[in-house]
Amino acid sequence: MKKFTLSLFVFCAVFAINAQAQHEPKSVNVTQFPPEVIFKKIITTPEIKSQEAKLVVVTFAPGEVSGAHRHPIPTIAYVLQGSISSTFNGKTHIYNQGEAFWEDPNGLHAESKNMSKTKQAKLLVYFIGPKELPFITEGK
Repeated sequence: MKKFTLSLFVFCAVFAINAQAQHEPKSVNVTQFPPEVIFKKIITTPEIKSQEAKLVVVTFAPGEVSGAHRHPIPTIAYVLQGSISSTFNGKTHIYNQGEAFWEDPNGLHAESKNMSKTKQAKLLVYFIGPKELPFITEGK
């Protein structure tokens, strides 16, 4: 798990060196705090041309439960702070600080919940996919 997390951050850091600040269009809001895109880069290597990588920080207020949503592109999340209960495609898992998880594209993310009633929880979420697709859509 530590090797995976370290590899993910090294991979992201390499892209961050070449990143350019870009205006982010308004996205679907599923928590009290809007998701904060902290990195965005169009990938131009021949193997994965026209893909976009994004790092997003999602902050949950104490006890907050997100609205239902989907991610049309593959998703890797890492818990930066706190504990999150995540219901994805009908299965609920609890992820604690320092743990990472994967979500397949377009699965129904019924809810995510901050397990603490007194402290914020934060996720660092990594997306990579076609640049024309949003990273989050409403959960219908």
